Amino acid sequence: MDLDPVLLSRIQFAFVVSFHIIFPAFTIGLAAWLAVLEAAHLRSGRAIYRRVFEFWMKVFAVSFGMGVVTGIVMAFQFGTNWGVLAEKMGSIQGPLLGYEGFTAFMLEATFFGVMLLGRERVSPRFYLFACCMVALGTMFSSFWIMANNSWMQVPVGHAIVDGRIVPTDWWAIVAGPVMLVRWPHMLLGAFLTTGMCIIATGAWYLLRGVHRAEGHLMLNWGLGLVALLIPLQLFVGHLAGDVVHRHQPVKFAAIEARWQAEQPAREVLIAWPDERNERNLYELSVPRLGSFIASGTWDSREVGLKDFPKADRPPVLIPFFAFRIMVGMGLVMLAVAWLGLWLRWTGRLEQARWFLWGAFLSFPTGFVAVLAGWFTAEVGRQPWVVYGLLRTADAVTPSLTGRDVLVSLTGYVLVYSVLVGFGLRYIYKLLRDGPADAAPALPDGTTPKRPMAVAITRDG
Repeated sequence: MDLDPVLLSRIQFAFVVSFHIIFPAFTIGLAAWLAVLEAAHLRSGRAIYRRVFEFWMKVFAVSFGMGVVTGIVMAFQFGTNWGVLAEKMGSIQGPLLGYEGFTAFMLEATFFGVMLLGRERVSPRFYLFACCMVALGTMFSSFWIMANNSWMQVPVGHAIVDGRIVPTDWWAIVAGPVMLVRWPHMLLGAFLTTGMCIIATGAWYLLRGVHRAEGHLMLNWGLGLVALLIPLQLFVGHLAGDVVHRHQPVKFAAIEARWQAEQPAREVLIAWPDERNERNLYELSVPRLGSFIASGTWDSREVGLKDFPKADRPPVLIPFFAFRIMVGMGLVMLAVAWLGLWLRWTGRLEQARWFLWGAFLSFPTGFVAVLAGWFTAEVGRQPWVVYGLLRTADAVTPSLTGRDVLVSLTGYVLVYSVLVGFGLRYIYKLLRDGPADAAPALPDGTTPKRPMAVAITRDG
């Protein structure tokens, strides 16, 4: 049996990225949450903010570490599996990934050391500053990664010189209209992922009857955050859809499972795309709604997949269902957050155990939405690795064999299963144990680093 190195390389990259993306999707929002908690503690002096901070700090440290490890591996694959891609777009991709490492990652990693080890060594205000720098660093890191990916989705500001893609307008590459829509969409997805995890953790503690004060704080703050951000995310997501509609019409047709051009276009709510026969089975659709969603009018003409050569069409099944899963997760978040706030307003939040169970079980919605959105974007871009410029089949390293990729893919699966398995188990243990109980009051001059000061105080 012949092993296709292109297909196996795509599977390997998808596997590695899928494992990696769940960690930055969580830590970006968690870093901001930690900065808010530290600011609340500094302003109010309430010990509960410190306890909740120290608890989530442990979770952040483990998640951050696994995100770094899984992220490093991705860069290697550009040299091992995608050599032609690295050669042809290295003058754009190289600087963008380099900026991420030398600016954003160095910023967050440096101040992360202060967060871990410096509370007793720096002033409270500087410690808060360090927390803010880590939060800024995580967001700045995502900026460079999304700039690279957005350029691959919609190449701008470039020229072809001797067969290589070279930059001609860095401002268009890093701050163009496509990037300025896709990056906020990704950031909001990360904040919502963290928010749903905080909601679920708070609901879990209230259901178990443990850490009630901390659980109450997590639940209420998480509900407020998600309730505020989810409508904004739905709006920014619509803007991201407009980008696809304008710049990647064949991807848009695949997401809609629209085979024929239609005017007006219907909106396919659910179906089973039959790619072989170019039709939809078991279709449920709404007339004219497709035109309104795509262009804001009820009678616009929308292209279909048959308007494009078969060689230029992406797979339909994965983008079609992944997009609907992403939207479905967003609606679940909306329902949980708004219903939770209504129960809180009526004074029935903690007594509604059915809601607490629903909030607890909703913890994976953010992760599922992020992964589904990524699958929609990346699979929908096929057969291009750089849209309209370089096909995926032409980007793989020429000397690579299917056997080579199979061996490395097997190694990744085994190592990641052990690494991520242990990491997630440890995070579960931290979540199960919860925040540390409030420490008993200590005499003046006594700190955790000077426990014997109590003897000095007693002896005068």
